[in-house]
Amino acid sequence: MAEPDFDVLILGAGSGGYACALRAAQLGLSVGLVEKGNLGGTCLHVGCIPTKALLHAAEVADQTRDSEQFGVRASLEGIDMAGVNAYKDGVVSRLFKGLTGLVKGRGITVVEGAGRLTGPREVTVDGRAWTGRHVVLATGSYARTLPGLEVDGERVITSEHALRLDRVPASVIVLGGGVIGCEFASVWRSFGAEVTIVEALPRLVAAEDEASSKALERAFRKRKIAFRTGTPFQSVKSTDTGVAVTVEGGDVLEAELLLVAVGRGPVTEGLGYDEQGVAMERGFVLADDRCRTSVKGVYAVGDIVPGLQLAHRGFQQGIFVAEDIAGLDPTPVDEAGIPRVTYSHPEVASVGLDEATAASTYGADGIETVTYDLGGNGKSQILKTQGFVKLVRRKDGPVVGVHLVGDRVGELIGEAQLIYNWEGYPEDVAPLVHAHPTQNEALGEAHLALAGKPLHAHS
Repeated sequence: MAEPDFDVLILGAGSGGYACALRAAQLGLSVGLVEKGNLGGTCLHVGCIPTKALLHAAEVADQTRDSEQFGVRASLEGIDMAGVNAYKDGVVSRLFKGLTGLVKGRGITVVEGAGRLTGPREVTVDGRAWTGRHVVLATGSYARTLPGLEVDGERVITSEHALRLDRVPASVIVLGGGVIGCEFASVWRSFGAEVTIVEALPRLVAAEDEASSKALERAFRKRKIAFRTGTPFQSVKSTDTGVAVTVEGGDVLEAELLLVAVGRGPVTEGLGYDEQGVAMERGFVLADDRCRTSVKGVYAVGDIVPGLQLAHRGFQQGIFVAEDIAGLDPTPVDEAGIPRVTYSHPEVASVGLDEATAASTYGADGIETVTYDLGGNGKSQILKTQGFVKLVRRKDGPVVGVHLVGDRVGELIGEAQLIYNWEGYPEDVAPLVHAHPTQNEALGEAHLALAGKPLHAHS
């Protein structure tokens, strides 16, 4: 084989791809980064960042509408979607400019265009073949739909279309009660739309602990966000005013728009992976805990690998692969130790095992749980948010799950993941000093309770 063009050749510049590129270059490796769109991928341009900008605008709308409860007289005149979109796009633009500068500053070669794996260590872009000692597949994901459900981008839309809307719809049916569906439902309700979520599974955010799902459902009912769980979708048709959605049982729901939020699929079709012998399953690339595929020297990271489809998972896997290639022997990423956040109002956050999984893993008698209500937390009362911190531990052992519900609790997940990943015992965490008044104190109080010495909690 001729001398390769790069030590590391990466296909895809989303969270996993660009993180791998930056770390590999930092470690002195030559890096080629192939991308058909913009650096940053889905997360930066049509995913995490713009969605959370919308959610913050929604929070401002809610605070303005409810300002009188804080003694502030303000009125909400309406939502200027042109202004909201300008704010959102400005955030994306600044981050994109910063990332572009980082990549350029590290001496990474960016190859613009659609790449395809054409050899075990070869990616072809616009007829030119590039080679690497190691190849990293990081081509990300796309918004799925259901069989027979056609997305037209006008009345039946995905999250990408939703991010480009120039108006607040009067009414929306959200198909899917997972993270994306609940976040958009939350935004649109705050902006004044009538929202109905249709979910085939028995509860909203079904991947979370059941207590978290119930808390979110209570909050959504209070906000007059309608939802129908355990209700599979059947069909949709256009009407004079929007869409008519038929669900199992024959009920017909009408709205201006239908948002399809039924998960994301891997972008792998037609990219030559299977032709080169990369083991696949249902479109996903199979990789071991060191992100190695079935082809020697070829790695895969992020949403194309089965598991949590989260930007920070891909980001960490990208760093791991760069360090593995450089011979640093890094520790594999523990899937259960990856924090998860739904940025709705209220937020839902977790790390580790939910109670049901912990009970099936260690036995119902082998675990203990405690729930600390945010009603006892001063900062949460100041913010006028409700929710809880729920801990799951192995009996006489470490904390194996942390579950949070409430506004801004996503900011607490950093400490929670340290506790889980370091296999902390409640007795280890209880003596730690948490600043007062903060929501972080709720984590401290919950661990005090689980260590057998509850303070701000009724016994």
